[in-house]
Amino acid sequence: MEQKIAEILAELCGVEPEEIQPELELFEEGLLDSFAAIQLVMELEEAFGVSLDMASLPRERIATPAAIAALIREKQA
Repeated sequence: MEQKIAEILAELCGVEPEEIQPELELFEEGLLDSFAAIQLVMELEEAFGVSLDMASLPRERIATPAAIAALIREKQA
C-alpha cells in the first residue's frame, strides 16, 4: 500500500517515488495544495476502492504519506 501511495504522490507532485518518505510533510514542503489534494483523494479512492469525503476530511489526515496510509487502512476496515 505504501508503495502505491508513493507512486500516486510522486505522479501528482512531479517527483520520483523514492523522494516520498513516510513522514514527508506534503503541504509544508509545497508538494500539495488544495487543488492537488482533491486530485489525490480521487486517485486514492480509485486505487484503493474507498470513499473519502473531502468536505469532512481534515488536511492533517492527508498531510504525510504515513497519515494517508493510516486513513486508507481505517477506511478499508
